[in-house]
Amino acid sequence: MEKETILAKHGSEVEIGVTKDEEKPKQSKDLEFLSCMMQPATAESDPQYIGIRRILLHRKSESGAISRRYDWRCNGKGYVAYRNFISRPRKWENLRTPSLLSSPGNSGRWLPSPGPLSHQFEAESFSSSRDLRSANQVSSRRLSFSSSLSDGDHSFRRGGGFEHAYSFVGMHCIFDQCKSSVTVLKFGHMSSHLLAYGASDGTLTVCTLSEEPSVLKQLTGHSKDVTDFDFSSNNQYIASSSLDKTIRVWELSRGVCIRVIYGISAQFCIRFHPVNNNFLSAGNANKEVTVFNFSTGRTIKKLSFDGEVTAMDHDHTGQIIFCGDGQGTVYSVSMDSHTGSLSRSHRHRTNHKSPVTTVKYRSFSLLASGPVLLTCTQDGNLCFFSVALQIKGYLTLRCSLKLAPRIHRIQASFCPLLSLEKGEYIVAGSEDSNVYFYDLTKPKHTCVNKLQGHRFPVMCVAWNHGENLLASSDFYGVVIVWKRAKKSS
Repeated sequence: MEKETILAKHGSEVEIGVTKDEEKPKQSKDLEFLSCMMQPATAESDPQYIGIRRILLHRKSESGAISRRYDWRCNGKGYVAYRNFISRPRKWENLRTPSLLSSPGNSGRWLPSPGPLSHQFEAESFSSSRDLRSANQVSSRRLSFSSSLSDGDHSFRRGGGFEHAYSFVGMHCIFDQCKSSVTVLKFGHMSSHLLAYGASDGTLTVCTLSEEPSVLKQLTGHSKDVTDFDFSSNNQYIASSSLDKTIRVWELSRGVCIRVIYGISAQFCIRFHPVNNNFLSAGNANKEVTVFNFSTGRTIKKLSFDGEVTAMDHDHTGQIIFCGDGQGTVYSVSMDSHTGSLSRSHRHRTNHKSPVTTVKYRSFSLLASGPVLLTCTQDGNLCFFSVALQIKGYLTLRCSLKLAPRIHRIQASFCPLLSLEKGEYIVAGSEDSNVYFYDLTKPKHTCVNKLQGHRFPVMCVAWNHGENLLASSDFYGVVIVWKRAKKSS
């Protein structure tokens, strides 16, 4: 009998006697136990697969490779935790952002749609430069008839009367007067109750969402699809663009068109200058951005691009225009607020050559600690950039989300106030007739909520000023205004 000294659990050395004949069965028994522990059997697993895996693990254990892995400890955790620890990105402590009451890994599960093709509209992949931690999946349930939430995303206490940051109590109102697809949808500037939407039949509808929601004005004049429109800073005028190659300026108080600007190609996007409302910037199919004088309708400046300018937005200072073209490229353009002159500053190209459907600027984000830009392309690539205004709008890609490709020009939007409470929320329409909420701080199960009520592809989404109302429009012309749950203290 040979004696050997081992280390007991309490740390003291104990001498035991083990014969060579007893040592081999014990080692074999430990290896079998280890292989079973490394590959446990579950109710849904295949018995043949489990058996093969255990045989391979048993053979690998005989060489001592797995036993060394199994004995490793890092901060009281096993080898998998150590492997994730050593593969973390550099300076990961500085990349982590604090969250309220829960970590980014407490993600929910995306509820499947009742349709047979619902799996095609789920998020496929997620790429980020931040350190995003994962956690166990939790089951999800329906909170109300229009909102689906996950139990793992409780950002507020139920017992204390708090609601989810992204939960909705139902529909505030529905507008179904339009008989064609609603292509663009917006609330008035700094307004909570003024809503307007443009349709593919060339009409613009202005509504109020006060105590008794109603249609205020029906603006007719365009002969083809209304592609975009924008409110002036005082909400007295609307400038609209259309596929009929014209830009029209409307006076809302009288409901009449006061100016028509004729172009040589289809007009895709239009914006009032945020500081000098006498400037109108429009992007067209002729690969140009044109600055017009609002008072006279005359052209001030033009700037050419590599593709059709399909989406645009100003920064809050009015010195930079962000443009997206038909090839998926995003441009930063410097603009003089006094003369209207334009000059290209930066260009961000991507591998996907798909038209940009959304360009949204936001002056501050907790995730980027500064201004950010949201873009979405027709092939389902949603990108989140940080903006360096001191370098003339230089864009740095912070994270991206791959959604299913779309047939229609479906748009997305920020959720600014929700993102100040927790996470970085994005809301977007989809072709499976649902409105989806995404949290870009979650590596898995990025969709945290969805609103069900439309019967056709949801084309546009827009928040009011207080973010207590969300409007969405679909391909059939129905506009639904959703009411967000109040957060009580």
